[in-house]
Amino acid sequence: MAVEKVVGIETEYGIAGGPDLDPITSSSIIVNAYARQGRTRINWDFHGETPDLDARGLPGLTSFAPVVETHLANTVLTNGARLYVDHAHPEYSSPECRTPREATLYDVAGEEVMRRALTVANESLEPHQAITLYKNNSDGKGNSYGTHENYLLSRSTDFAHVIRAMVPHFVSRQVVLGAGKVGAETEHGMESRPFFQLSQRAEFFEEIVGLETTLKRPIINTRDEPHSDAERFRRLHVIIGDANMSQYATFVKLGSTALLLALLEERGPDVFPSPPRHPVRAVRAYALDTSLEVTELCDDDKQRTAWDLQDELWTLALGFVDSNGGAAVGDPAEVSMILDQWREMLDGVRYDPDSVADRVDWVAKLRIVRGYRDRHELNDDDVKLQAIDLQYHDIRPQRSLAQRVGLRALVDDDQVREAVHNPPRDTRAFFRGQCVARYPDQIAAANWDSVVFDLGDGPLQRVPMMDPLRGTAALTEDLLKVCPTADDLLEALDR
Repeated sequence: MAVEKVVGIETEYGIAGGPDLDPITSSSIIVNAYARQGRTRINWDFHGETPDLDARGLPGLTSFAPVVETHLANTVLTNGARLYVDHAHPEYSSPECRTPREATLYDVAGEEVMRRALTVANESLEPHQAITLYKNNSDGKGNSYGTHENYLLSRSTDFAHVIRAMVPHFVSRQVVLGAGKVGAETEHGMESRPFFQLSQRAEFFEEIVGLETTLKRPIINTRDEPHSDAERFRRLHVIIGDANMSQYATFVKLGSTALLLALLEERGPDVFPSPPRHPVRAVRAYALDTSLEVTELCDDDKQRTAWDLQDELWTLALGFVDSNGGAAVGDPAEVSMILDQWREMLDGVRYDPDSVADRVDWVAKLRIVRGYRDRHELNDDDVKLQAIDLQYHDIRPQRSLAQRVGLRALVDDDQVREAVHNPPRDTRAFFRGQCVARYPDQIAAANWDSVVFDLGDGPLQRVPMMDPLRGTAALTEDLLKVCPTADDLLEALDR
């Protein structure tokens, strides 16, 4: 039985400028600027962080877990999200969301959070120190940063089955979900001298399975850190994917993956198409193929393009929804929309790219780049084209090319403004966000699975939230309304 697919996105933003051009200092300025503006002083609680646990059991000698940097700026927002400095980037981690559409809304709200933080930060800096933020995945100098997805899974799902089922999807989904990229940055990528790639991240992946996120990046990440009851749940931490400016691309990215994971839990891995025999080579080769005609040999001895794999996966998901429904992912209307948009984008990139330039980032970006190149008679490797690429991802509305190419909006401005301040209602993020908003002076810290209260006398008191589907508005809103202080809340919880 598929568990309900609680989902979310973590986005590291590219950063430029700032005092002494130091990205760590600049990232801290961004996070602290928003914390001041949002009047939030709630620290992140690192209790229980276990990034070194590997879903395969003991990690191999070459596995290195990400370093947990507890000394950098880190805060919890009233919408239940986390805003912090991750290495040398400001990162917005959305609250837990019950559906792909809701998760897309809170990802877009993260863009607005970053815009507001950028405005406040730059007001405090000299003009020559101004900071710029980009929702992209590489700096053009060989450094990549992530847009990670998270999906709730049943602990009973064998991780080997996750690998078998999801590799075909993760190596091929860039055909509709890639953000596009001018040129290449890695040694391997530059050997091919590409003018354009479908994905920003594909060339940085080096392994099929692994624990790392910044070195030897794997297609399937094995971090076993559920942020919930580890006997019941696991969290699939997906690091292979681009930061999408297209809201529809984000929606289909989350929706298609959630549907396939629900299908895996219901039917097992054997119904999935065979993966490419060499997945790392495939993910790179597919990224280089704007014609969508490059094939890779799969384990069943069939040659498949990225489009072929996505077509098979869509057909599989459609059959699953027709026979089982998609309640684990969303209501019937949302599940139908996921399938419809996935199909339209898939057919569009193959038969009529212009028809999906309003939803597929790489198609929209390629049109801009080609148009600029041809209009100014530039060579394919002209650095001005890389600047155009970067400007597509600029989060400032007056500078962002993504804002000017007619991308469809899935959520409206009023919904985004609401989501900037208020949490989702159908997950534990509601309780976390409401506590941060109502009792900021009585909270010592918070994290995904607990809130730590400081009532001023006696020890700190931790309220655990080990089930992502509890702590919802339906379960806690009335209680919170009648508890004006954290003392009242804890007393009521004790009762």
